[in-house]
Amino acid sequence: MSRSTADSASSVTLPTPKERRRLREALALSEEQVAEAMGVTKATVRSWETGRSAPRGRKREAYAKLLGSFEPDGPSSTENPAVSSASPGEAEKPAAAGKPAKPRPPSPVRAQAPAPPADVRPKAAAKRAAKPPKAPSPAPAPVRRADPRPQERLKPVAAEAPAPEPVRPAAPGLPATPGLTPEEAFDALYAHAAPGLVHQTYLLSGRRRLSREAVEYAFHHAWQHWPEVAVDPDPVGWVRATAYEYALSPWHRLRRAHKHPDAPPTEANRRALLTALLELPPPYRRTVLLYDGLGLDLPETAAETEASTPAAANRLLHARTVLGKRVPELAEPDALHRRLSALVTEAPTATLPAARAVRTGSERRTRTWTRAVLGVTAVLIGVTGFTAATAPTRYIPVNAPGETVNGVPVRGGPQKLRPEDVELRDRLRAEPNPGPERLVPTAE
Repeated sequence: MSRSTADSASSVTLPTPKERRRLREALALSEEQVAEAMGVTKATVRSWETGRSAPRGRKREAYAKLLGSFEPDGPSSTENPAVSSASPGEAEKPAAAGKPAKPRPPSPVRAQAPAPPADVRPKAAAKRAAKPPKAPSPAPAPVRRADPRPQERLKPVAAEAPAPEPVRPAAPGLPATPGLTPEEAFDALYAHAAPGLVHQTYLLSGRRRLSREAVEYAFHHAWQHWPEVAVDPDPVGWVRATAYEYALSPWHRLRRAHKHPDAPPTEANRRALLTALLELPPPYRRTVLLYDGLGLDLPETAAETEASTPAAANRLLHARTVLGKRVPELAEPDALHRRLSALVTEAPTATLPAARAVRTGSERRTRTWTRAVLGVTAVLIGVTGFTAATAPTRYIPVNAPGETVNGVPVRGGPQKLRPEDVELRDRLRAEPNPGPERLVPTAE
């Protein structure tokens, strides 16, 4: 591959991670099928859709063509590998028709997706590919139920009465606004999202102190990774995911302050709903709050909880069933949706520190950890150097002293005298002739 080809492939613009999942599901393709078509593993496709990584080189261009978001730079770039890999009859139909090709709309969200390879393309994808492209809307509003297939399993469309959709708080978009410094953009994001996030994390955890701690931690983390948050299309969702992960961590049960939830509210309806929510497992609790409380659609909920769309739908169904049994008046999905939306949109009463204090606290914590790491590293280097300087250069064998075993004296030399032996030796030296005189030799 030449340098120009590599540069053109690397300059291909991909949709956002959530939009990649939505486009794949709109084509009725599974992760295994996309992985087989791209020549990668299923885990790689999942990391592309969660935003952990992105394809490069030719795989980036092929992935964009597969999702339908690739736009050729010139008239010569009209060849579609997905069409060329299809059957010959299908490849000759556009040429036989003799109709001019319609220009591709600029929005990657509304662009018509080309047909994937023939070995993995379902019939539903072929029907969608045959439809004309739709014109891009100037300001598409987030649709709560964008995926009809899982929603059909949740509730029949014909029997559903039209209910007012919740107003989802839009991302402020301040990082991309020209003229704002990073500090000003962070302060605006904090003032916009922090109070509501404290209330949401309280609904998830049932602990007010933990909810404030989770939101402060999330914004500390956001300021440390501000270049990444600044270019994120949904900075509120980025901070929300971090706060939810921290608040639902099982390690908080080991802390005495957060071992038990706070006292439930005095109102009977609120107490019953919050108690039923806390009885759900954390992933199910988070799913029902995102879908019925915040009004996210099913693919966005699945992407934020790092689960597949069918798994998120099953969690939602189970959570609704359990909440309906605990609170009978919330057995209908619309009633549960209205109640959770009202809880989420309540005016928060928590007092939070100023945005400047959060930023300075994050910077101070970063400096403290950096100095601690440097100090520990310096100590380890000093100990290693001292050990290397004082260590012996040759092996010195250790001669263990002999010991008496079962009354057998030590072999190879006199033993160490005991106090009794020393006393006897001194007496013998002081009184050399203690016996009778007849035994004393006389000199002649």
